[in-house]
Amino acid sequence: MPDGVWSKCEGCRRIVYAGQLADNLRVCPHCGHHSDLTAIERIDLLADPGSFVELDAELTSCDPLRFVAAKAYVDNLAEARERCGLAEAVLCGRASISGHPVVLGAMDFRFIGASMGSAVGEKVARAFETAVSERRAVVFSTASGGARMQEGMLSLMQMLKTSAAVRRLAEERVPYISILTNPTTGGVTASFAVLADVVLAEPGALVGFAGPRVIEQSIKQHLPKGFQTSEFLLEHGMVDDVVPRGQLLARVTLLIDYLTGGGGEAS
Repeated sequence: MPDGVWSKCEGCRRIVYAGQLADNLRVCPHCGHHSDLTAIERIDLLADPGSFVELDAELTSCDPLRFVAAKAYVDNLAEARERCGLAEAVLCGRASISGHPVVLGAMDFRFIGASMGSAVGEKVARAFETAVSERRAVVFSTASGGARMQEGMLSLMQMLKTSAAVRRLAEERVPYISILTNPTTGGVTASFAVLADVVLAEPGALVGFAGPRVIEQSIKQHLPKGFQTSEFLLEHGMVDDVVPRGQLLARVTLLIDYLTGGGGEAS
């Protein structure tokens, strides 16, 4: 049997035909587990066919600290670019969603855990600035392990940069819809991912800042089971809705139509 014909669901552990899984947007037909998507797949999920035009395609991180651990940071970057076919861990561009002009972004966890280094933060900030200047709503799918510590303080500064860019969106009354996917953690959660006008999440997504063990050691208390899932956050008012992947396009279209007054541009 050739490789790639069958896939084991990470949720229910049942074997699923790969073609059926692809047709179902990589959602298990048995248990509803949402498997990871690449940034390009997330763009294709929402954008009108042929409408996506990438912004800042060549922008990528350098190695300001000449960082070396088990492997040199420059080698990590080179391997990630070859593996993912992307210059960086985020893909941003102009697009249309059901005819509405938008700036659309998506993060790719395969690229060093979609960590937010200086180039990722710059691309996100520039995307928001484009949205302000062109009066386009923003739709952003996040997935990240947090700050890219190989860049030290430069990485942590991206939380401030992207948060300030979101503030300008709000001041100019440009709608922003965030979609939290599995996992969205660390500095991305602590900045632009949760500052949107509407925050959606996919079912079962891990969303948080630090890991459960770190939190328990800090507060000296046991945490409730599943406290960092999207469903738990919805129950406690941290996200606005949990939307299955197959319903995302319709829900995002409805929200853009409402937030822009039906005209497609920020009002």
